[in-house]
Amino acid sequence: MIATDSKEKNTNSKDLSMGFIGVGWIGRNRMEVMLQNPNLQAAAIAEPFNENAEAARKVAPDTNITKSPEEIYENEEIDAVVIATPSAMHAEQSIKALNSGKAVFCQKPLGRTAAEVREVINASARNNKLLGVDMSYRYTKAFKAVYEVVKRGNLGKIYAVDLVFHNAYGPDKDWFFDIKRSGGGSVMDLGIHLIDLALWSLDFPGIREVNSKLYHKGKKLKSFEEEVEDFAQVSMISEDDTSINLQCSWHVSAGRDAVIEAKFYGTEGGAAFKNVDGSFYDFVAEKYSGTQTEVLVSPPDDWSGRAGLVWVKNLLKDDTYDEQSAEEFLKTSEIIDRIYGR
Repeated sequence: MIATDSKEKNTNSKDLSMGFIGVGWIGRNRMEVMLQNPNLQAAAIAEPFNENAEAARKVAPDTNITKSPEEIYENEEIDAVVIATPSAMHAEQSIKALNSGKAVFCQKPLGRTAAEVREVINASARNNKLLGVDMSYRYTKAFKAVYEVVKRGNLGKIYAVDLVFHNAYGPDKDWFFDIKRSGGGSVMDLGIHLIDLALWSLDFPGIREVNSKLYHKGKKLKSFEEEVEDFAQVSMISEDDTSINLQCSWHVSAGRDAVIEAKFYGTEGGAAFKNVDGSFYDFVAEKYSGTQTEVLVSPPDDWSGRAGLVWVKNLLKDDTYDEQSAEEFLKTSEIIDRIYGR
């Protein structure tokens, strides 16, 4: 049962009343994982497709289901909203939720452009509400181990980072291939995760140079307004001369389902976050010294939805605007704008 006195709910029981907008497989997974927290209750679900709505009802059988997100914004009993809709809707829906006094956890990308992301951040600051984005790979045990090695200085000065994300299959929804609805192709879908991991590990350094080559079906794109890239090669140089290289793709012939890697090279050693045997879900962390390899973390790791759990934990402590994380979202989006020449 949802408490009717919002002040009592927040200060005493600490229960959170949640709204979920979009419950396709990602949104449904995030909802299912979040609802494992006993302090969290699903108050309403907004989903236009009956098949998704019925699947969500099995997870939260007593929850009100509507086709209109407006009902969630207007519900004063709802404390926070989880958004898992197509990318073109993220910024507008996040802003509406924040303006209605609700914290937000949104699937990436938060916006199709840095301008959209900035508008969401301004709404978060203006309404003093916590904003989260599902940068899920940060919360794998394998990457956390690599991050800690980098942050402790065990690798010395990091001078190069190699990032790879090849998906042999690519998206299964038409809107991913429409730049007006998606904001971009494989960089926006896949590369954004690895760019976030690199920048986060390096304390979000200023990036002096960005050079990108984007391809569509083997042809180099000259304009990014008509088609989205299915292959990208990006080279970046930070203000302290660290080289960051990204390669990502849909439908590439890589001999396996996926290649996902983030490798850090320093003056005293190296470290890598890598998927195992082409898996989208199993990762290993390794530390290198010359020709020697030390395995830091191996599967299994049930990390799906963990980013949302961390957001919920933070929300229960303090639901107010977090300037540091907001600035990180913005810096990543600004780099992606530069990759696309915007």
